[in-house]
Amino acid sequence: MYEGFEVIDFHAHFPTDRPWFPDMGDTMQRYTEQRQRRRGCALIQQKSQPYQEQWRRMWDFPKAEGKEQHPGDREQARRWVAELDKYGIRAIGFVTGGGNEHLAEVVQLAPRPLYRLCPSQPLSCPTRWNGWSVPSRSWGCAPISCWPPTSRSRLNIPTAFPVWEKCAELGIPVLIHFGIQGGAGGIAWHENINPLKLHNVAKSFPEVTFVIPHFGCAWERETLQLCWACPNVSVDTSGSNQWIRWVPGEVTVKYLFRKYYETIGPEPHHLWQRF
Repeated sequence: MYEGFEVIDFHAHFPTDRPWFPDMGDTMQRYTEQRQRRRGCALIQQKSQPYQEQWRRMWDFPKAEGKEQHPGDREQARRWVAELDKYGIRAIGFVTGGGNEHLAEVVQLAPRPLYRLCPSQPLSCPTRWNGWSVPSRSWGCAPISCWPPTSRSRLNIPTAFPVWEKCAELGIPVLIHFGIQGGAGGIAWHENINPLKLHNVAKSFPEVTFVIPHFGCAWERETLQLCWACPNVSVDTSGSNQWIRWVPGEVTVKYLFRKYYETIGPEPHHLWQRF
């Protein structure tokens, strides 16, 4: 509790010892396969390593535990709860954690409830429309999340509309990660990378709350225009937001907060009532 406000961390990643992104679609799979086949892809990551190290030093983060040091999911869940209690955070939502089914098991391991944001492309989901999975009541009212720049499937095609219709029916908010993907050496361009790809969907489903993380992740102009046009679109401010160093102009996090405050406003959103 801060100044009378309850704080919720809406966007985090659970550090399981399994692959974090097993449900991320065909684009990520293609990049992974290319890295395995071609030394060039590995070389890109190697040359991008200074960015990763600079990010770690700037935030004074320790080096991540390797698989051999991983304490296990139960202990990892206990650590997260201890952090929430230490800093007065009421709840946290995990976007990734070894796949949708595994993450559902993980959040039950904690001494008190954690929450999950269900990936909308779980490989186990039997009901799919052109690559998009339709949420069911078994997911509860947890938000769903998806990464358009990792999939060929487009948001605004009619065959994907059952997804958004079900979200409207269940009152489920949707986190959609546009913009650059991954750490240094990641994805900087894709046919689905522009947040304005959501424009027609958000217009068609005004009762669904859409959240774009990281201020739009280097696509701030398009994200601001989308938020102006569609009042059911919000942003989260998570992450280091180091992408501000790789866009034109002297962009700062303070500037971003001001611009989004002026565009979206401070009014509370029904999204947070889900927790």
